[in-house]
Amino acid sequence: MTNKTEIFLSIDVETSGPIPGEYSMLTLGACNVDDPGQVFSCEFKPISDKVDVKAMEVTGLSLTKLAVDGLAPEIAMAKFRSWVEEVAGEQGTPVFVGLNAPFDWSFVNYYFHRYLQANPFGFAALDIKALYMGATGCSWGDTRSSQMAAHLQPKSKGDHQALHDALYQAELFKLVRNLAPRLGEQRG
Repeated sequence: MTNKTEIFLSIDVETSGPIPGEYSMLTLGACNVDDPGQVFSCEFKPISDKVDVKAMEVTGLSLTKLAVDGLAPEIAMAKFRSWVEEVAGEQGTPVFVGLNAPFDWSFVNYYFHRYLQANPFGFAALDIKALYMGATGCSWGDTRSSQMAAHLQPKSKGDHQALHDALYQAELFKLVRNLAPRLGEQRG
């Protein structure tokens, strides 16, 4: 077993629908939780014309515009992998952190495997909602970001722009981490 430093990376995606493969990842934003100045953001060319109207309303994005301005998925994911590897360094292990991580993870994992055949995060993600539930003993229904924000009082807010949301989630994660004594002691 190696003693690599865990590098927590907050990641958010905006998509054209609920599942990868049939729907497209449209944008991806990421930041280093413990050094939020280290950021990554990109827009993707859609891989499908299929959309969930409500998802598109939330994002305000256009498939037509992204088809022109977005990066090809294999280029975007290669750039993201390079950023993850650079931020983690040789002595770090990147840890995927998300608010409702199963959703964001499913798209990021799918795109890494489809376009690059490997995911630098391995096979797991850390979910802020689950961590919050464990740290506070609240119900699952009380893990909505609005409920967490009312309790934790973050300075920033999410707005469905992937990088902004990744930065907001990083702040929430740090606040939740400080609720859990063992994690708070390790990170300060």
